[in-house]
Amino acid sequence: MNIILLGPPGAGKGTQAAYLAKKLKLAHVATGDLFRKVAKERTPLSETLRSYMEKGLLVPDEITIRMLLQRIAEPDAAGGVIFDGFPRTNTQARALDEALVRENKKIDKVINFEVSRKELITRLSARCTCSQCQAPYHIITSPPKVAGICDRCGAPLLQRADDAPETVKKRLEVYFTETAPLIDYYKAQGKLVSVNGEGTVADVEKRIASVLNIKK
Repeated sequence: MNIILLGPPGAGKGTQAAYLAKKLKLAHVATGDLFRKVAKERTPLSETLRSYMEKGLLVPDEITIRMLLQRIAEPDAAGGVIFDGFPRTNTQARALDEALVRENKKIDKVINFEVSRKELITRLSARCTCSQCQAPYHIITSPPKVAGICDRCGAPLLQRADDAPETVKKRLEVYFTETAPLIDYYKAQGKLVSVNGEGTVADVEKRIASVLNIKK
């Protein structure tokens, strides 16, 4: 089974992708994680990635598609994938469809997370991540026990450059301009289902389980 989680930054795709990957025993492929991994390197590609990410802009399709197709060719993705953050444009969606067809595979379901703009800004602007183990925190909903310090390893917490308030607004603007049209693309294929992405993590899990007919 191949499932796409579609929605704006801060909609909760990463959290729910991890849940689904574990529940359905599928690979969790997050382009954001791929980008951040490469961005830490010292290569021309990493410099290019950082320049886009820090401005809240989409990474060019050519680069994104190449990285993604290399990732899903790895052994752990053979049984199916939860796509988190990909595709982000119609060009990427068509490239993914073509790649899957060559392997006699297809996208089975696309889950669209619906979250208000106000809620998205609140979620993103209050996020922080451990500088060492990458554990995620949220100043409002899941703060660390000691402000600015990771509960797991004691390293300092940092706010990602692309979660700064002005960058957040730009990221959302880019999403609704360039990525939202994917809703129509997958709706036309009869694969799109929308779920309310607001409420507790457990609430959203139940909604997704319902549309996918997953038993608890």
